[in-house]
Amino acid sequence: MTLPYVQSLADGVHVIDTGFYRPLFDASFLIVEAGRAAFIDTGTNFAVPRLLAALDDLGLSRDAVDYVIPTHVHLDHAGGVGLLMQSLPRATLLVHPRGERHMIDPQALYQGALAVYGQAEMDRAYGTLVPVPAERVQATSDGMTIELAGRPLRFIDTPGHARHHHCLWDERSQGWFTGDTFGLSYREFDTAAGPWAMPTSSPVQFEPGALRHSINRLLAAEPRCMYLTHYGRIEGIPHLAGLLFEQIDAMVAMATALRDAPDRHAALKSGLAAICQDQLQHHGLADIEKGLDLLGLDIELNAQGLGIWLDRDKPRA
Repeated sequence: MTLPYVQSLADGVHVIDTGFYRPLFDASFLIVEAGRAAFIDTGTNFAVPRLLAALDDLGLSRDAVDYVIPTHVHLDHAGGVGLLMQSLPRATLLVHPRGERHMIDPQALYQGALAVYGQAEMDRAYGTLVPVPAERVQATSDGMTIELAGRPLRFIDTPGHARHHHCLWDERSQGWFTGDTFGLSYREFDTAAGPWAMPTSSPVQFEPGALRHSINRLLAAEPRCMYLTHYGRIEGIPHLAGLLFEQIDAMVAMATALRDAPDRHAALKSGLAAICQDQLQHHGLADIEKGLDLLGLDIELNAQGLGIWLDRDKPRA
């Protein structure tokens, strides 16, 4: 592999840095088995040239790709699906049933993102979403198994971050492709204690109870590793799961206490930053200020998601 943004891992798994936002932030995974291939998550439209170049570098033709599999339809995971599929004549799109309509007709998906980011940012970061012909789309189901050249890949339904989220179990590597269900783990936060992870409660479907349940389903397989879209392959799974559960509880308690706070969004951001700071100090990160700066976008999105969850979860009078 000669491309600087592609890392070849064990078991025929390659991680491609999509170039979204900053280096080592957003990944697409390419599984290669006996000359056949599958992409898991695609990044945005602007990642597609990198994904196709990775195929070229591995000596794989466009028609060697059997599947394109977004873990969910948020645009940093699935924004490039339609454009990529145009270059992959034999590929089938496998998507969570709640996300199927958004891949066939992405207008509602685009308009939702446009309302959050504005036209200039949509043009800069995402481009125009390309629909996928309905006959090339297949919805997954909980427990469904496909084979990539005889290599079994199993789906499970994993709500909590989003209701249109599934994760994919790879029997060969004994690992889960987790999208955002097993949180975020950036390589800049690796220390002598290993990797660090944090949950993502970004808008608009954060459900802490469902997320805990989904993580426990992942743990039930006793995985050797996790493949995170943000970012890469990680081990030390039981310890990281403990960190995620601890932070989910802290986030829920903090947000609940701030339900009626003035300038709630700013208070939520401050509360999340305090949780991260405490965690990173215990983790042994040398430069806490730099770490919090790197987490700025995630803290902003997590605060937005917590605010939406609070309004949806208001106690009845």
